[in-house]
Amino acid sequence: MNIEKEITKEEEHQLHISLKSYFTKFKGDTKPDSTIELSDNIIAAVGGLIAISIISALAVPFGFPMVLGPLGASCLLVFAAHESPFSQPRHLVGGHLLSTTAALVILDIFGRSHLTIGVTLAFVLLLMAISKMMHPPAAASAIVAINTEAGWGFLLIIVLCALLLVAISLFYNNLFKERQYPKQWL
Repeated sequence: MNIEKEITKEEEHQLHISLKSYFTKFKGDTKPDSTIELSDNIIAAVGGLIAISIISALAVPFGFPMVLGPLGASCLLVFAAHESPFSQPRHLVGGHLLSTTAALVILDIFGRSHLTIGVTLAFVLLLMAISKMMHPPAAASAIVAINTEAGWGFLLIIVLCALLLVAISLFYNNLFKERQYPKQWL
């Protein structure tokens, strides 16, 4: 009986250590020193302003204002984080194309439900990872497509707007000596 109590105490101690280690991760690491110039932020903000204004002039008249959410997030990446792999044209256009297509196929086959929305997100995450076209705002375009039951016209608009965003970013980002977009096409 005494041995059983000692084993139980040892197991309890290990559980306590495991839980403490688990919850310690919640604190995160130390804050990195982020030194982004104010002028670079202003350049990014103006780029986003120009791009989303032009994109909205295309998307809204065609009846797809919901494109603005995911593409607004894409604007943030291509102007504020233009060097990031997630910001590159292949990721941006390919991610929106794959994710939206997958969402519309899932919608056509299974309809919209809480489960299909969750399945869609999981599927597009895997699809973008496997294809090496990870673009986080593209997951939002998939959710918008299935949640609003947008239909296949949404795919055309999201891809056209993604291509337009790449074109705007090419011309705008490269106006500035310290910026280069893209870092790589493929």
